[in-house]
Amino acid sequence: MQRLVTVAKIFSDKNRLDIFALLLRDKELCVCEICDTLNLSQPLVSRHLKRMREAKILTTTQNKQWVYYSISRKTDPVLKCWEKEMKENLSSLPKLIVCKKK
Repeated sequence: MQRLVTVAKIFSDKNRLDIFALLLRDKELCVCEICDTLNLSQPLVSRHLKRMREAKILTTTQNKQWVYYSISRKTDPVLKCWEKEMKENLSSLPKLIVCKKK
């Protein structure tokens, strides 16, 4: 039950839903790609990503100075339910703006 509450709190914010949907569609992104694509500030996106990592919704990998975010692939029935529902709304996302700094 606690997992359901945690995930519901995370997804109670539209920006976090958009970030989740973007990662669901594009698999792995850096902060600047999320910021540019969703037209959100870097501090705001970083705060959202931190909360989503703490809730074990996202994982990170590092390549040199770049940190990439992706959806956790651990078997989580609550998260799988959200993924299924979000896949129906992926077409409403803006086109990915690829990071020019890489």
